Amino acid sequence: MNLFRKPTAVVLMALFVATLCGSLMLADERPNIVFILCDDLGYGDVGCNNPECKIPTPHVDQLAAEGMRFTDAHTTSSVCTPTRYGVITGRYNWRSRLQTGVLGGLSPRLIEPGRLTVAEMLRQNGYHTACIGKWHLGMDWARKADTGQFEDNIEKGPEGWDVDFTKPTTNGPNTVGFDYYFGIAASLDMVPYTYIENDRVTVLPTIDNAFPMMLGKASQTRRGPAAAEFDAMNVLPDLAEKAAQYIGQRAESGKPFFLYLPLASPHTPIVPSPEWQGKSGLNPYADFVMETDHYVGLVLDAIQNHGLTANTLVFFTSDNGCSPQADFPALAEKGHDPSHIYRGHKADIWDGGHRVPFIVRWPGRVKAGSTSDQLASLVDFQATCAEVLGVKLPDDAAEDSVSLLPVLLDKATGPVREALVHHSINGKFSIRQGRWKLELCPGSGGWSAPRDPQAVKQGLPAVQLYDIQADPAEEKNVEAEHPDVVKQLTDLLERYVTQGRSTPGAPQKNAVAVDIWKK
Repeated sequence: MNLFRKPTAVVLMALFVATLCGSLMLADERPNIVFILCDDLGYGDVGCNNPECKIPTPHVDQLAAEGMRFTDAHTTSSVCTPTRYGVITGRYNWRSRLQTGVLGGLSPRLIEPGRLTVAEMLRQNGYHTACIGKWHLGMDWARKADTGQFEDNIEKGPEGWDVDFTKPTTNGPNTVGFDYYFGIAASLDMVPYTYIENDRVTVLPTIDNAFPMMLGKASQTRRGPAAAEFDAMNVLPDLAEKAAQYIGQRAESGKPFFLYLPLASPHTPIVPSPEWQGKSGLNPYADFVMETDHYVGLVLDAIQNHGLTANTLVFFTSDNGCSPQADFPALAEKGHDPSHIYRGHKADIWDGGHRVPFIVRWPGRVKAGSTSDQLASLVDFQATCAEVLGVKLPDDAAEDSVSLLPVLLDKATGPVREALVHHSINGKFSIRQGRWKLELCPGSGGWSAPRDPQAVKQGLPAVQLYDIQADPAEEKNVEAEHPDVVKQLTDLLERYVTQGRSTPGAPQKNAVAVDIWKK
C-alpha cells in the first residue's frame, strides 16, 4: 500500500518538507516582503491619516485603500538610527550601546555580532534579501594610517578624508543578513556623499561638497568627501529605480525576496527634483513629500507590473516624526501640520516624535480599506514576519517584538501588546499602556519647547502622565491625580529593562545599566 495516497500521510509529508525548509509555510506560499521606510515623514503628511493634509499623497492613500492603516503605530525612538535598530533586530534601541542621539556616516557597526536580524531570519528560510537605501546603522570603514577611531557621533565632515575609500567596508548590511546592498551610509546630510554597493563605494570621493539643507535657504549639509557626480537631488529617484530593478530581477528568479527600502526622503537635504519644485504650493518640504509619494508609487508599480502584488506583503511607514527643518511656520500658514493633532515633532518624547504612518497591504489576507487602532510598533516587524512563516524565534532574538499577524488577519480578540516603550533623542523614556502614557522627563525630551532644562526652570513636574484617549494632544499632565498609574507604569518599565525583554520568555542579559531608565 502507498501510504502517501492517504490524506493524513500527505499532510504529514507536507509538514515534514516545510519543516526541512525551516517553516510551516510551503515554499510556494511564502510571500515576498517589502518594507518601505520613509525618513522624517510626519503622521499628518499623508492624506489618509489627516483630513486636513494639504499635501497630495495619492499612492500612499491608495495603498491604505488596498490594505490596513494603523492609527496608533509608533517607532521605538523619535530619531533615525535607534528606530532602524529596532526594525532590523526586533529589539528596543536602548538595549544597544547607543543611548542618545544617532550615528554618523563613518560610525562603527551598531548591530551586535551574532544577533539574529529579520534579514538573516528570512534568508535562513529561503528568501533572497536586499537593503536598498539609507543604512545609518554603522559599518567599519578602512582608515588611513595614523588616523583616529571613528565614534558614535556625527562627523563634522572633514574627518571623512581619514577613510581609505579604495578599500572595502566591513560589518555593514551584508554582515547582518542582506545578500545585496546599495545605498548611502547614513542620512543624506552626512558624509561620505557617494553610493555604496555591497561593501565598496561605487565611485571614489575626490571632492569636497555639500548640499542645501532646504532649497532656497542658505544653510548647508556637512561639507566633506563626495563623488564628483553625486547629487543629493538624484538619490530618491536612484533608490526607487534600483528597487524597481531588483523587484524585476527577483520576479524572474521565482524565489521569495525581502526588500528593505529605507528611503532618504523627505529628510534633509530637502531637495525635490526640478519637476517637483513648487508643485505643492506650500514649500520645498511639501514638494519633497509629493515626490517621495510618486516614487513609492513607482515601487508599487514594479510589484504590480511583474505580477507579484497578490503574493507580496508590503509595509509602508516612517522612522520618526517630521523634523522642524520642514519649516513648520511656513506650513502652518498654509493650514498644514505634519504632526496632525499630536504634540511635538522629531526628537521628542511626545507623540509627534514617534507616532508615524503605518500601512500594511497583503491582498487576500489583509482586508482592503481596513483600519486598526491597536497599539503597534515598527519593532514588531520581525515577530510578524516570523509568524507569517510559522517560524519560532530563538529566545535571544527579537526580545521586544510582538506579532501583528492576528491584527492583520482580523483575528485579534484584544490588545496584542501589553505596553510600548518610547525613547527620545536625549535618551528620555516613556511607556504607553492602554490609555495611559507616562513620560520620565519634565519637558519634550528633545527639541520642542519646553526642552527639559527649560521645563525644570519653569518648575514643571519631573514626570508627565497623559490620558491619550481623552487627551491625544498631551495638553494636561495628570500625574498628580493618578500616582497609582505612575507607579504601575514605572514598575512595568523597570521590569522591561531589568529582564532584558518585554515579551514572554527567559530573562536576557541586558546590555545597559538596569537604572538607565531613571536617568
